[in-house]
Order: sequence, then C-alpha cells, then structure tokens
Amino acid sequence: MHQLNIVLVEPQIPQNTGNIARTCAVTGARLHLIRPMGFTVTDKHLKRAGLDYWDKLDITYYDSFAEFSARNPGAYFFFTTKGRKIHSDAVYPNNAYLIFGREDQGLPEDLLFAHPEECVRIPMRNELRSLNLSNSVAIAVYEALRQWDYPDLTRTGSLRAYRWEDTNCEEV
Repeated sequence: MHQLNIVLVEPQIPQNTGNIARTCAVTGARLHLIRPMGFTVTDKHLKRAGLDYWDKLDITYYDSFAEFSARNPGAYFFFTTKGRKIHSDAVYPNNAYLIFGREDQGLPEDLLFAHPEECVRIPMRNELRSLNLSNSVAIAVYEALRQWDYPDLTRTGSLRAYRWEDTNCEEV
C-alpha cells in the first residue's frame, strides 16, 4: 500500500489549507501541519474550504520543522520556485513527503540550500511569482499518484441518469 505525505510549513491562509485538506482526503494522503499557522483549526474559512471531509483526514500537527523531521524520516521533496529540477522529473517513492512553505515566503532558503537535490519546481512563467499553494499541492499530489498508477483510487465514474455502454450513452 502506497502512502503519500503532504507537509505544510507555517501555512497562513485558511482557505488554502482547507482546499489542501480536501485534496488529501480524496486521495488518501496524510497531512502534516507545522506551526505557527496564520489561523486556528477552528477557523470557519478553513472548515468551509475542506467541506465535510475533515473526518476523512489523517492529520498531524508539529511545533517546528525540527520536530517534524525528527519524527518522520524519509524521502523529502521541497517544492519551491527556487528549485533546479522539474517536479515531474523527480521519482517519488512510497511514503514520500511533499513539503510546501508559507504562501507569502515559501520555504526558508537555508533549508533549501541544505537539500539542493530534493528541491523541485513546478514550471511557470519566469516573470510571475508563484502558483497558488493549494493548486501547487494538487499538481504535486497527482504527479506522485500518476507515477504510482493511482493506487486505491477509483478510475471510472458513472452518470446518475444514464449508463455508459461502450461509446454510446443510454438513458436509465
């Protein structure tokens, strides 16, 4: 069984964290939140963005990155606009940790400098600052899951009022 871990270092915007929580819930990824955060976990914007998925989450809180790293050895991938490798060129092993920084500052440069081979970048136009955090997490999660052939995820959907029959739809 594959396990994917999403790590948010000092997230500041509750709606982003709520959206990321929902992504984690629907994909089975574990969510790790490192304090301080720019909101409380009871924030109405956080809860609204995550909808009714909060009870489907495996979530752990930490007081620092040092505490997180001491409790979670493994393969770390630091997502940053400063990365020299493209995120889709990385190979994500089972139990990988995809690590993201604050919306306003990203990850600390001393952390990135200490792990140059683990820094990855989602390609974007050079003259623009960055993607939205929750969008970046979704891109990263689905790249890792694609590499793993989407384990434990439903691959086909169904219509409510119709049945798929080969290439034609027929009404139920």
